[in-house]
Amino acid sequence: MENSANLQLPYIMPSQAQKHVTHNEAVRTLDALVQLAVLDRDLPTPPATPVDGARYLIAAVGTDAWAGKDGTIAAWQDGAWAFLAPKAGWVVWVADEDRLLGFDGAAWIDAAVHSVNPAPLVGVNTAADPANRLAVKSPASLFDEEDGDHRLKINKAAAGDTASLVFQSGYSGRAEFGLAGDDDWHVKVSANGTAWTEALKVDRATGRVSLPAALPLGDENQIVTRRHVRETLTGNRTYHVRADGSDGNAGLADSAAGAFLTLQKAFDTICTIDLNGHTVTISVGSGSFEGITFNKAWVGGNIVVSGAGASNTVIASTSSGAAFHATAPMPGIVTLQNMKITNSAGGGIRLDAASRFLCGAGLEFGTCVASHILAAAPGAFLSMLSAYTISGGSIYHLNAQFGAYIRATGVTVTLTGTPAFSIAYANASNMGAILASGSFSGAATGPRYTATAGGGINTSGSGASFFPGNASGTATSPGWYL
Repeated sequence: MENSANLQLPYIMPSQAQKHVTHNEAVRTLDALVQLAVLDRDLPTPPATPVDGARYLIAAVGTDAWAGKDGTIAAWQDGAWAFLAPKAGWVVWVADEDRLLGFDGAAWIDAAVHSVNPAPLVGVNTAADPANRLAVKSPASLFDEEDGDHRLKINKAAAGDTASLVFQSGYSGRAEFGLAGDDDWHVKVSANGTAWTEALKVDRATGRVSLPAALPLGDENQIVTRRHVRETLTGNRTYHVRADGSDGNAGLADSAAGAFLTLQKAFDTICTIDLNGHTVTISVGSGSFEGITFNKAWVGGNIVVSGAGASNTVIASTSSGAAFHATAPMPGIVTLQNMKITNSAGGGIRLDAASRFLCGAGLEFGTCVASHILAAAPGAFLSMLSAYTISGGSIYHLNAQFGAYIRATGVTVTLTGTPAFSIAYANASNMGAILASGSFSGAATGPRYTATAGGGINTSGSGASFFPGNASGTATSPGWYL
């Protein structure tokens, strides 16, 4: 063997003359290959005036002195070109590209590091830091598939942590989406990178979408104008109200930590959802409570307000309107049951808008300053469905006006303590109508009825003494009483 196996350096043979020639040839080869760095790898034609020791990777289709030497290393030594054929595994630094290449046995390729695991910091065309351990500076980034699918995962340690994507302008956040502070999906925006507004939220359990930010009508094609997309019920629901509750609760549990404090909060919450044909019950526990002003419409079902019994649940209102006051048209039926209703400043039940009320079982009417029951608007309707008790007086017990209709048929009314009705037990005026039948137990004071201005009372012929009282009633034409 006259040459070394890897670099093909010539050996000095025992009988060789001019051994220095062979030695110098080996030195020149080592000088060309050790710490291999070339000036260029794209030239097909040798430079006109190369400097001594200059090295090049010959591009495809070399010409002139490089013809037929494609892919080899050309080194200018002692005024001539020496050509060195690379072997697999050789590494070269290309100076004009600041690039490291490796020879794979057929071609020069990037000498990439195929596995660094773990790597504490990785910066691509920029510097990584302890907070941004992977940093990439480029016009675009590509995460490609290997077998058809590709999924990018962002993990967090616990539900209260954040896993999100933040979009920045000038390194200041402007938009963010992901699991921000909980396991719901959030979309947020910011004008300054400090104050953030949540634009959209998707509930992790139901998939319900809410839009926490208001949607003002700003485009003629914009059709969503509610503050958020309503929750749609799939079954009946109960909201709980307790004397030890809080209006900061959700109202869905019958406990101090779960129930509302006020009936009004329960009603206001109902108005934010779509009942979808179902019934929502406001279950009121023991104690004394203010009532409800029905001042807006709800969507898609009926409401039941149910107490824990007249001896336990007292609606002791101080409102000058009424304990239960309908001031806006109502899309469904409201049923009241199992409670006592009193008011030190106004009435018990008052309908000032088109609405439908049913008085169910277990009701008791205590003392009210105004009418126990007043229906005073076209389309206002109230019906007594079950026996009930009157334990306190008022100006009227039943009062129908302005085309409203009250029906109290087939029920037994128990009066305790001889309540006083200062104007009359029943009044119909201004085209209001009352239909009444049934029986009474106990006594009351005051006129039995009044009917004026086209209002009418129909007792199905039960006579002038049908209603309780200790004074005769009056019907002034065109008012009427049957």
